[in-house]
Order: sequence, then structure tokens, then C-alpha cells
Amino acid sequence: MNLSISSFVSVGRHAARLLAIAVTLAAGLCAAAAPAPAPNPAPDILVLSNGDTLHGKFVSAVGGKVTFHSESLGDVTLAWDKIKELHTAEPFTVLDKTVKLRGKNTVRNLPSGTLDVSNQAVTVHPAAGAPAPPIPVANAAYVVDQPTLEKQVYRQPGFFAGWNGSATAGATLVTATQDSYTVSGALGLVRVVPSVSWLNSRERTSADFNGSFGRITQPAYTIPATATTPATPVAAENIKSAIIHFDAERDEYFSPRVYALGQAAFDHNFSQDLSLQQIYGGGVGWTLIKDPKQTMDLKGTVQYEKQSFLTTPGATPSPGDNLIGSTFGASYVLHAKLFTYTQVVGFIPAYNTPSAYSATETDTFAFPAYKNLSFSVGTLDTYLNDPPLGAEPPTKHNSFQFTMGLTFAIKSKY
Repeated sequence: MNLSISSFVSVGRHAARLLAIAVTLAAGLCAAAAPAPAPNPAPDILVLSNGDTLHGKFVSAVGGKVTFHSESLGDVTLAWDKIKELHTAEPFTVLDKTVKLRGKNTVRNLPSGTLDVSNQAVTVHPAAGAPAPPIPVANAAYVVDQPTLEKQVYRQPGFFAGWNGSATAGATLVTATQDSYTVSGALGLVRVVPSVSWLNSRERTSADFNGSFGRITQPAYTIPATATTPATPVAAENIKSAIIHFDAERDEYFSPRVYALGQAAFDHNFSQDLSLQQIYGGGVGWTLIKDPKQTMDLKGTVQYEKQSFLTTPGATPSPGDNLIGSTFGASYVLHAKLFTYTQVVGFIPAYNTPSAYSATETDTFAFPAYKNLSFSVGTLDTYLNDPPLGAEPPTKHNSFQFTMGLTFAIKSKY
């Protein structure tokens, strides 16, 4: 059978037409099967006390401050007394400050629905049933959307989510008759679940590290000869300093302010001939003060402690190697307008070797500089009652460190 070139062209044209028809039919069927896009929800309405009206999206109310998003103005934050009316199209949950939140069952019974605010009272309209009794805006401590509430109450953040804290770094370099350098750094992280202040904490995980490393170098030199003495060579001398501390703690709350805790801590201090001090223990903690400006926790543990010291010629080994003791501590944080102050103190007795006790205190001031950056100054004071005996030079009981550096605030969203 002989086919001409024109026959192939004709067949190709028919195939192209059939393919175009098939594509058009398939597209029509997909369009028919696809669900229609959901209509945009009606905008929320905010009426100010002066009569101005804003259309947009109600975001939340926290501590008496209402956040409302408008396309033209962005996020606007107002006090309740500046608002005459508020009407929302989507449901929200109101947390009344007069109602004690005691677990997930209490949260399930909180009033949820669309909101109408007038005459300084919030009326919640649930999806089914009669509206809840009006709540005075002075008692509406928190008003949040349902997805946010459900995420905070019923979900657990991933391991790398929800961490907040700070990282600090500083350095000093000197070149003169003696050469010296010092570098210091600190990292503090904490994760509280739930991560919002309007729900009681269920758990808290924290980790802290701070370290300082330095060296002073005296180059070798020669004392010139005199008429009566020959030249005397003096060897180079290096003086090292290293102070390292790391601790981690996990808290499990069984009431809004009382929790059980487990902790581990590790310390190294070259200046005190302390090679490594290890602490593993558990106990209870109590949040004595908890408000937006300041917090204070008191803690007590029972623990196992192991101390090992650097081998120093002529030193007498410490008898307190494996210890059973406790840590009694307090931590305080103050958020002032111009700075944040943090203090942590601890006393560590040993019951099987009473002389092997120690104490620590850290104080830090952080002054905001630019966005997440701040300038910080701090001290670390450590007292060790049982350093090695007979060391040359004699080991002091107390070690004091002063640091300055630049701090970067770590803020993780969940």
C-alpha cells in the first residue's frame, strides 16, 4: 500500500483536532467536578467611641487591649473603653478572669461563638442554643479564636518549636608586654507549654549554658648580665582560665504554681581545680510571683553529685567524691522599662560529706538596643568549700567573673 505525503498531513490534522476536543472536554469535566470557592466571610465591624467605624478582622483581646486588623490601617490596638461596639462574623472564645481554669474540661465549657460588644459587655452567640449571659469587658481578660485555643490546649509542639531565650557573646584581646584574650558566651532557652500567658502551664523545659575561656601569655626573655651575675633566661609562661556551666531542667505542673522537676547540671572551673562537677536530681518547685512584670520561683531537690578535681602536683585528693545532697535555689526575673534583670541563686549542701558544700549566684542586666539585640552585663559568683588541699598556688574558695556582651533574643512562634 502506497501512502502519499499529503495523506500523512491529513491524518495529522484530524488527530490534532481530536486531541484538542478531548482536552476541552476534560477541562470542562474537571471544572464541573471542582467545588466552588468558599465565599469570603463578612467583615467584622468595630465602632469607636467617637463614632468612627472600621471594617476588617477582629484578631484578639489580651489583658484589656483589643487588636483589630483593617486593610487600610493594618493592626490597630485599642483599650476596651475606646470601643463602642464590636460585631464578629466568626466564632471566638472568651476567657473570664473570674473563672478558674482547671484542666481541659473547664476549657471545653468556656463560652464560644460570634461576638457582640455593646455597653461595655461581651455577648457570646454559640452556634446552637441561647446566648451566654453578657460578660463585662473588664472581666474578658482574653478573647481568642477557636483554632488558637484548640492548638494551645490539645496539641503538643514539636521538639524544635516554641523555644524562647537569648544568646550572648563577648570578647577581649590585649597585645602588650603580655598577650591575653578572653572570650565568653551564654545561651539560655526555655519552652513553656502552653506557650500563651492566658492558660496555666502544663510543662516547662529549660537549658542554660555559659562559658568563659582566656589565656595570658608572658613571652620568654632574658635578664641581662651584670658585673656580678650572668644573664638569666626566663621561660615563657601561660596562665589559662576556663569556667563552664551547663544545666537542664524539666518541670511538670500539677497545679498552676506547683510543679515536680528533674534536673542535671555540669560545672568546670580551671581556676578552682574543678575538673567536673555532675549533679542529677529531682524535687519540687513553687512559682511564688507570676505577673507580666516579674516572676520568682523557689526550688528544692534531692540529688546525686560527683566531683572530680584536676591533678595538681602536691595536692591532696578531696574525700568528697561521690555525694548525696540537695540544691535549694531561687530564680527571679524583672521586666523593667529600660532593662531586664535576671538573678539565679543556689546553695548545694552534701549530706554524707558536710564540708563539700557549694553555692552559686548569677546576675544579669540586659538593656535593649535594636530590635532583638541588647547590651548585657553580668556576674557569675561561685563558692566551692572543698577545693584540693596543698595545691600550688593555693586554690581559692571563691571564683568571681564579670562579663559584658551583645545579646540576641531568640523568639520562636508556635
